[in-house]
Amino acid sequence: SDVCSSDLEKGLVKPETIIQTAPGRINITGSTITDAHPHGALSVNEVIQKSSNVGTVKIAMQTQPREMWEMFTAVGLGQKPQLPFPGVVSGRLRAAKTWRPVEQATMSYGYGVSVSLFQMARAYTIFARDGDLVPLTIERSPEFKPGTPVISAKTAIEMRSMLETVTEPGGTALKAQAEGFRVGGKTGTAHKLVGKGYGNKYRAYFAGLA
Repeated sequence: SDVCSSDLEKGLVKPETIIQTAPGRINITGSTITDAHPHGALSVNEVIQKSSNVGTVKIAMQTQPREMWEMFTAVGLGQKPQLPFPGVVSGRLRAAKTWRPVEQATMSYGYGVSVSLFQMARAYTIFARDGDLVPLTIERSPEFKPGTPVISAKTAIEMRSMLETVTEPGGTALKAQAEGFRVGGKTGTAHKLVGKGYGNKYRAYFAGLA
């Protein structure tokens, strides 16, 4: 979602821009990245809705590694959350100059970067608050806390609309719907590490807003 919002912000794509994902796989310097199901031509909106790895990679590779790194950093990845809570960690976000092309590609859909639940939740506040990154807190407060601008309100609103389609028919998170609320978000699936490689077990995620 952050990668897509970065390209929207720069005007490289629009929600209706068509990305060709056929035949459901893409080769990046000798490594093949695949989709769980081949989709063919998808709009950027549908790339988000259907969680296409190939589409996400094609969007991401329009930018330089440094630009992706700057967006990840702007939303707090790779930085220890400033919270009075035991066990908060910085996660892992390597310097952009060390990324190989295949690593930039896989980072666009979540591999090769380590993120905590705190960091993920905070990153999604840029979509909820019209582009502003909100300070983290674990206490309910009646005070309105100003955020830090990361993307424009226009981009945030476009992303919010696309994230909402993820919970609608054709999306990957129909069960995230909640009666009486508009819900948007993004699903994620990752292989579990087994020893030094990936096994046949998975972790499934959903991050979003209502």
